[in-house]
Amino acid sequence: MELGAVKLHDVDQRRFVLRKAKFTTETLALESERPLPDLANGSRGGGELARLERPEVVVRELYEAINARDVAKLHRLLKPDLEWRFHGQPKHQHLKRLLTGEEETIAFKFEPQEVAAFGSTVVAEGCGLGALWVHAWTVEPEGVITQVREYFNTSLTVARVGADSPASSSEDHDRSTHCLPVWQSRLHRRARKSLPGLVLAI
Repeated sequence: MELGAVKLHDVDQRRFVLRKAKFTTETLALESERPLPDLANGSRGGGELARLERPEVVVRELYEAINARDVAKLHRLLKPDLEWRFHGQPKHQHLKRLLTGEEETIAFKFEPQEVAAFGSTVVAEGCGLGALWVHAWTVEPEGVITQVREYFNTSLTVARVGADSPASSSEDHDRSTHCLPVWQSRLHRRARKSLPGLVLAI
C-alpha cells in the first residue's frame, strides 16, 4: 500500500502542466495557478446551500472529467486535499499521473464497466492495457470526493462491518461484530494467473 502527495496545476482548461511535487505521507494536494471557485466546503456557488448529490452520479461524472482532461470539473468534484491510497505496481499509478500532470499524455483510460454505491463509498471496476483496476471512492453528501483507494491487478471484496443479533443472556447480551460481503470484483476472473485478494471494510 502506498500513500503519496503530488500537486495538480493548470494553465488553462485544456491541459495539464508537467510539474512534480515532493512526496508526503498523507494526501494528494490539488491546486491551480488560477483561482477557481471555493468548493472544498461543498458549496456550489451563488451563496446557496449545496444540493445533495448521489455518490454514484458524482463518480461517473469524475471519470468523464478524467478522460476529457476537464481540469475545472476535477477541481469541482475533488477535495483539494484528496487522500489517495494505492495497492499495486508503481507502473500502474496512472490516476496519480493523470491528476497531477506528471505526464502530459497517457494512453490509459479509466472506463468503468461497473459502478456500485454503498452509502458514501462508491466502487468502480474496469480494465485497460492488460491491467485490471478497482477504485473505492468516498463521496461527501454535497458531492465532493474526499478519498480514493486504488487497486491494480487485485481481487477486492467490499464488506460492511456490522453487528450480529444480540447474544444470549448467558453472554451478558454482548454483541459480536461481523463483516458482511456486499460486493466483489469480477474482472479478476479474466486474469491468466492468480491475483492477490484484499478485503475493504466499510
